[in-house]
Amino acid sequence: MIFGLFRKKPFRDEAAALAAAVTAQSRLPAFFLPPYGAPDTFEGRFEVTVLNAGLLLRRLAGADAPGPELAQALSDAVFSLFDDALREKGISDTGVPKRMKKLAGAFSGRGLAYINAAQESEAALTEALTRNVLGGAGDGAAFADYFRRAEAALAAAPLETFLRGEAPFPAP
Repeated sequence: MIFGLFRKKPFRDEAAALAAAVTAQSRLPAFFLPPYGAPDTFEGRFEVTVLNAGLLLRRLAGADAPGPELAQALSDAVFSLFDDALREKGISDTGVPKRMKKLAGAFSGRGLAYINAAQESEAALTEALTRNVLGGAGDGAAFADYFRRAEAALAAAPLETFLRGEAPFPAP
């Protein structure tokens, strides 16, 4: 029983590589310049990360096994990075859990909003991205176009690509 505590979690290395790919993609300067224009703040970087992570998680969760297990490991890895970012930002040990709960709610809410909006119409997707990523200021059309291109690129990649820790995001 105690040895289970030391057992390596499945897909931990692959998920860490995918989380690093999400982070690298989300930090591309193009997302913070026109025509995208996400705010280059903690919140703006969080929103772009949520967009990219959400697209990848959706792709993995909808795949055959072991896609859903990899999606769970990726989710854990992404939230570990959020935890690290909060601590680096100077949030106290007692404040981190409260902030993580808030981030988790925002993360899942945004993912669901984008999926529902994407199924509804381009206008709804653009509006959801404008509201969340751009804080209601600006035009989310570039993000909506990116969303569709990223969704298609990830859907076209075989599961083996993700199991190698690679995420084929398109250029912004």
